[in-house]
Amino acid sequence: MPRDPDPLTLRLFVAACETGSLAGAATRESMVPSAASKRIAALEARLGLPLLARGRRGIEPTAAGEALLRQAREVLGALGRLHAELDGFGGGVQGSVRIAASVSALAEDLPDDVAAFLERHPSVRVSLDERPSERVVAEVALGGADVGVAWDAVGARGLRARPYRSDHLCVVTPPDHPLASARSIRFADTFGHPSVSVAPGGLVDMLMQRQAALLGHVLAHRMLVSSLDAAVRIVAAGLGLVILPGEAAAVQVAASRTVMRPLDEPWAERRFVVLTRDEAATPPAARLLAEHLGRAAVAGPRATQNISLR
Repeated sequence: MPRDPDPLTLRLFVAACETGSLAGAATRESMVPSAASKRIAALEARLGLPLLARGRRGIEPTAAGEALLRQAREVLGALGRLHAELDGFGGGVQGSVRIAASVSALAEDLPDDVAAFLERHPSVRVSLDERPSERVVAEVALGGADVGVAWDAVGARGLRARPYRSDHLCVVTPPDHPLASARSIRFADTFGHPSVSVAPGGLVDMLMQRQAALLGHVLAHRMLVSSLDAAVRIVAAGLGLVILPGEAAAVQVAASRTVMRPLDEPWAERRFVVLTRDEAATPPAARLLAEHLGRAAVAGPRATQNISLR
């Protein structure tokens, strides 16, 4: 009789089906691709069935894989509910909470908000994992994370969503740039100036591509980078302008020879949400933390340097 697959292997299999690649699944589960491949191969060997096949969009589940995918999601959900029920025993708020959060949330207020929570509840252990907003939603839904913090543009997909904080897209330029003297900048005013794209294909990039298309313009960036820090350094060198979340980039801008001005567009404010599963599937400590983060939203975003949001 084959040995039952462990929860990590099931999460890995589900991630492979959702991302369409073993490399993507390995990244989600913080594994090296070779280890992920060996786990899936061992699972197929134990079951005596092919579970994944290469298709036009990457790897896809076979018929047997589709059946396992449905069952795996149910098993992982049941395990999440089991942990939630067991965590409810004992006095006081204890336990561990895993948070999956977007890059911007981690760069802004979330660490301080979590620290304030831990001051009140020192018996709770919290881990923070950085993920793209789309992955944050998937991890919470599958039980890989207890709490998620993501941009609300990705949608809650059946999860409970509490309003959290917000940030604002801003234009960062060299101090001698033609737009640097403006109090605020319209998106169309940036057209025709050399620009930098951060995380091409990400949610902010897609938002700006869409808004540019509505104005009849196609964005053509001079340089593509993957981090806020790299983008600010490039702007400081005089190679172009960049649009970034102001609160996340405030520290880098303050330490560089750049100027940051608000992007004067109705879509320039990004709202974040705190995501959890239903109450029965959420451990008590995680529920308490989610409520704490929701209350923190009324405090508003932290003050930033070199930026006016009016």
